[in-house]
Amino acid sequence: MMRKTLLGLAAVAIVLPSVAMARHSEYQYAKVVAVEPIYRTVSVEVPQRECWTETVYEQTPRYRSEPRGHNTVLPTLAGGLIGGVIGHQFGGGNGKKAMTVVGSLIGASVANDHSRRHAQSYYRPRYSSVRAVPVERCEVSYETQHHSELEGYLVTYRYAGREYQTQMPDHPGDRIRVQVDISPA
Repeated sequence: MMRKTLLGLAAVAIVLPSVAMARHSEYQYAKVVAVEPIYRTVSVEVPQRECWTETVYEQTPRYRSEPRGHNTVLPTLAGGLIGGVIGHQFGGGNGKKAMTVVGSLIGASVANDHSRRHAQSYYRPRYSSVRAVPVERCEVSYETQHHSELEGYLVTYRYAGREYQTQMPDHPGDRIRVQVDISPA
């Protein structure tokens, strides 16, 4: 029995001082004396597109309808002459004359066809006029712009005759809720 009593007294001795030392807190309101907004500067890179018109000069092609300097008469005559000389080498008597005429005709025809085909491949544009063409050019540059952002408020308040300061995200109005702790000294 004595042992139970001693254990009970020991438990009371341990719990009693901690109850006496306990903190007590409550909420009250303090008067707001001053409110100052807090700003921070923010830098932003803003793209700026600048465009302008430049004049570019282009040559316009103009094609010739007939090949210049390409005559089909001279090659046809030369082909006929060469064909006649070659045809004259064959045959005998009247056959020699006939082969000369046939060789001349074949040579002239081949030379004429060749001259026409060759002349058509030489149709080249001749740049004779120049025209002005407007062309839009653009360039992007970046401009740094600075602006201020509201970060919060520096609030000065008075409680129990003393002034305190705190930072708050929103404007508190004319009073602020404070937590008051009471503990033994």
